[in-house]
Amino acid sequence: MFRYKLTLEYDGAPFAGWQVQPAGLTVQGVLMEALRAFSGEAVAVQGAGRTDAGVHARGQVAHIDLGKEWDTDTVRDALNAHLRPHPVAVLAAERVGADFNARTSARQRHYLYRMVNRRADLALARGRAWRVPRPLDVEAMQAAAQHLIGRHDFTTFRAAECQAKSPVKTLDTLDIARADETVNVTTSARSFLHHQVRSIVGSLVLVGDGKWQPEDLKRALEARDRTACGPVAPPDGLYLMRVDY
Repeated sequence: MFRYKLTLEYDGAPFAGWQVQPAGLTVQGVLMEALRAFSGEAVAVQGAGRTDAGVHARGQVAHIDLGKEWDTDTVRDALNAHLRPHPVAVLAAERVGADFNARTSARQRHYLYRMVNRRADLALARGRAWRVPRPLDVEAMQAAAQHLIGRHDFTTFRAAECQAKSPVKTLDTLDIARADETVNVTTSARSFLHHQVRSIVGSLVLVGDGKWQPEDLKRALEARDRTACGPVAPPDGLYLMRVDY
């Protein structure tokens, strides 16, 4: 067998998430269909992260095993031809060793959450950002974010259906920056809990619009109680940007 690493981007809006489900269109599912059409094989696809319904990717990584050795450009181009018209693109295909695993070999995952902070509705960014109409205090959000950096029990920011063995994770970076009307939240960690990023963003917005003080985010973290979390941000603004190996 020959193992390939795929780097992918996709618009998550039409999909019920990454992982194949009994019903509903999924990114993993359309990739498997494209692989069958290209290679004639039933090929399993292992992704670096199981993005939720509506979540986008600019640098998702997956690995596949093919029974025949193909030129990497051929793998990329053939898959893209068979993926149309789905909004999924294979940016690169690389040959890797059998010990490479898109999920377990990952050292760092990087996410972006994009908000548009304005009163007017979204037109071009609809489905690709969260419109927050109230003015946001980015400095207060950044001050609050410092309480979450490091190794913590993130139970408060964990979905009830999360399957991770432990709620303890190490958040390496969490930065908030404004560029005109856009507010970007960038975060990095080796791994994340289910809904962790969206839960954190929703709580940061409470700080940004003055409903919470920065210390309230610290208290929410220390509560280790899902009911202490703010509203979960919608999936529209979340992007898996890059996976490091």
